[in-house]
Amino acid sequence: MRRLLDRLYLACGAIGAVFVLLICLLMVGQSIAREFGVRTGAINDVVAWFCAAASFFAMAHAFKHGDFVRVTLILEKLAPGPRRACELASLAIGTVAVGYLAYWANRFTWESWQFNEVAQGLLPIPIWIPQASFAFGAVLLFVAFLDELVIVLRGGRPTFVVAVEERHAQGDFSSDV
Repeated sequence: MRRLLDRLYLACGAIGAVFVLLICLLMVGQSIAREFGVRTGAINDVVAWFCAAASFFAMAHAFKHGDFVRVTLILEKLAPGPRRACELASLAIGTVAVGYLAYWANRFTWESWQFNEVAQGLLPIPIWIPQASFAFGAVLLFVAFLDELVIVLRGGRPTFVVAVEERHAQGDFSSDV
């Protein structure tokens, strides 16, 4: 199960990176097309959807690798016992909050599909299609939070803490900037 989850986080991080590349290509293409008088208004809609997709697909990967905003400034100063209790509390609260987000993101996407809602911009596609990345990314982030909670409940150290410590041991402090 561990290998499957790690591969899933990595794959979704890669998908997020592909969306960032697509955003770059679309924006450059749009700039070039404008120079030739080609109308490119619908590209703005696609870029906005791709921004959301890039963010939500990459969230679980970023969280698991220590590239997510966390409460470590306080936790680093605590003794091991209180630190573990605070990590458990933080992960439990985060799991509940992200679970709530995932539930409503999926319900919102489902309702858009049910009502055949169409995008309001220049590109009239079913809105559930771009919303699906939000729904899937929220579920994956929930799984990542739950995964970390289980790791800490079993007595392990959070994966994101280990990842940051390994980067620091190699002299890489770029994520702290």
